[in-house]
Amino acid sequence: MTVADPIWRPYTQHATSAPPVFIERAAGATLHAKEGRKIFDAISSWWVTLHGHAHPRIAAAIARQAASLEQVIFASFTHEPAERLSAALLAKAPRGLDRVFYSDDGSTAVEVAVKMAVGYWSRRGERRPLIVALEDAYHGDTFGAMSVSARGAFTADYGSMLFEVRRVPWNEPAALEALLKAEGERVAAMIVEPLVLGAGGMLMYPPAVLEAFADACARHGVLFIADEVMTGFGRTGTLFACEQAGVTPDILCLSKGLTGGFLPLGATLAKEAVFQAFRDQDRAKTFFHGHSYAGNPIACAAALASLAVFDEEPVFERIAKIAAIHQRELKRFAGRPQVVETRQTGTIAAVELRVGDSGYLSGLGPKLLEFYLSKDVLLRPLGNVVYLLPPYCSSERELVHAYDAIEESLVLLRD
Repeated sequence: MTVADPIWRPYTQHATSAPPVFIERAAGATLHAKEGRKIFDAISSWWVTLHGHAHPRIAAAIARQAASLEQVIFASFTHEPAERLSAALLAKAPRGLDRVFYSDDGSTAVEVAVKMAVGYWSRRGERRPLIVALEDAYHGDTFGAMSVSARGAFTADYGSMLFEVRRVPWNEPAALEALLKAEGERVAAMIVEPLVLGAGGMLMYPPAVLEAFADACARHGVLFIADEVMTGFGRTGTLFACEQAGVTPDILCLSKGLTGGFLPLGATLAKEAVFQAFRDQDRAKTFFHGHSYAGNPIACAAALASLAVFDEEPVFERIAKIAAIHQRELKRFAGRPQVVETRQTGTIAAVELRVGDSGYLSGLGPKLLEFYLSKDVLLRPLGNVVYLLPPYCSSERELVHAYDAIEESLVLLRD
């Protein structure tokens, strides 16, 4: 059987979705489609594009690296881009992280973190089978990442295959304290999305709550994992969200913006104590995990170039400008009957719309997506939650246009 479009697309119900928009090229915050159409990429193409599409510095770094070393097995070998990137990440990450393990993407960075945490206790002679996670969390689509994510539409078919997890509300540190008092000796680690729960609906909590979670884990001898796959590299206003709480996690997961959005790359940073638990003359105590493209030289070169943009361009001025525009434009939704509330942390803004069928599978979501594309804005709502997470090069005009489209879309809620 021959089909017109053989591609099976992510998070797409092909029976009901519109045909995909064909993008020929991109520059800055603009996607250039066929026939001259220009679309504002208000969600950074699934949260990955930091400095803008086709940033010349990153593109040039990729070209240079591809011409000299494109790939080498990362067991028994190393190379300059990975060595330099590891040093750069540890210099910029919260102080106290000492080791870098490379993988492919955010989900695998989380898989690595969970395996490190459970293996850490096993290497120390303790069996700690439990992970604590937040309600409404999302950490990825591989099986370990699904296990520590909230149960729902994303995981419904695989529930019997996911491991047991303890959950606490994302804004209630007291609940964590009570759980750890009862079961702390069986808990290997807690994993959190710092300050912003992404796919769960852009739910937001203050730094004091993050600090309380980390403190509780430290008091009870439980490892603390920060999943900064989405929040890392300036999204919340600081380079890492953990900075706002003065927290250094035991394990830190990074991806998405790591390469500026150019290439897939995951990194899991760990404290030296975690690494040392696996270091032994007994080869059976090795950390048995790896990826074919771990530490890929081209991806590492892209990440180094992206970090250099932070050093050489006024990136945090751009971040502050976007945050200020969000704060101003969100005021237009105050008191609107169609709006439950608005939320903002740094460059991330969300408008939760009032509907009967809220949640990711809300029937409003596909209608909103189609409406925003008709206005030449890429906004992909999480059900009834419309969010903006734009590239840092986005202009005020582009952002205001996106907010105009959101305001216009409120008419879809009249019926």
